[in-house]
Amino acid sequence: MNHPLAALRMAGLSGAEALWLVEGSSLGRLVYPQRGQTVVRPARHVWECGCLIVRAPVQAAVVREAVTYQVDDIRVAPGTGWTVTLSGPAEVIADPDEAGHYRRTLTGWTHGPHDTVLRLHLKTVSGFRLIRVEA
Repeated sequence: MNHPLAALRMAGLSGAEALWLVEGSSLGRLVYPQRGQTVVRPARHVWECGCLIVRAPVQAAVVREAVTYQVDDIRVAPGTGWTVTLSGPAEVIADPDEAGHYRRTLTGWTHGPHDTVLRLHLKTVSGFRLIRVEA
């Protein structure tokens, strides 16, 4: 049985609402350039002390400049949800005690030299909410 699809519309989110949605989630994607290509890695995050702390399976050496972090919650069946994109400079958390705390707090994807904890200093935040428009 086919159901007619409702029209979908994207509505912009305010920066405060976008950050609130990111705070309530824990899973996202880290996007960064490497050797002339864009690389996407799954990541876990937590919002602490005005910065986004991200644990992702990346080598610390590749994170030299600004990165992008994407978080979303899209519900396919009802056709609703949201998506938020955050970007800014990233720094590797080098202090072993602080990095150890976040490794215990954030579930990792891999363990070893490719599992890095980063602190993102956000410069831009943008987001959209996917809304069903009844005809």
